[in-house]
Amino acid sequence: MNAANQQELKDRILREAVDLKLPCSQAFKIAKDTGSTTAEVGKTCNELEVKIISCQLGCF
Repeated sequence: MNAANQQELKDRILREAVDLKLPCSQAFKIAKDTGSTTAEVGKTCNELEVKIISCQLGCF
């Protein structure tokens, strides 16, 4: 993932997280919309200290 895509992913996560919490379904949508993997979204959330909540499959 290049720097521009990484920044887009970070911005999107921070914009959609509420109180540094992001529902799992939203994390999957962000991955799809940005062309990222769920692993990249999870790693970025960890870096930003955003907690994935309401996890459906235990992916995050």
